[in-house]
Amino acid sequence: MLSKPVYEALPYCYVAIGSVTLLLLEQPLAHLSAVIIYLLGSKVYVLRSNNRRTDAKKRRKKGWFPSPLYEHIPALCLLIAILLSKLNSKAAPVFALCLCSYGLYVFFRRLSYRKHRYFEPKCL
Repeated sequence: MLSKPVYEALPYCYVAIGSVTLLLLEQPLAHLSAVIIYLLGSKVYVLRSNNRRTDAKKRRKKGWFPSPLYEHIPALCLLIAILLSKLNSKAAPVFALCLCSYGLYVFFRRLSYRKHRYFEPKCL
């Protein structure tokens, strides 16, 4: 069994490894592997995040996006920003910065509703 700090850091490590691999390596197979590792890290994070939601189900708003896509919006924004930063265009860094900012905004916004709950019996 993994210790709690290692266990909690795993999805972030997957995303970081995928991001660094995308930025540093140029081979297409490395890019494909990096995207897969990045998305798997995002998937692990979403699974944990959904388990730790503290907002009531009846207060959640229904949106246009399907739930699996909606949950991955912050990770997809950051992934697209990383891919845009590799382009040699003048406008690409601006769009990458905007996407990165939006992805981080959504990530931290959702983080405020996802805290691990502990069972506390109610006394009468």
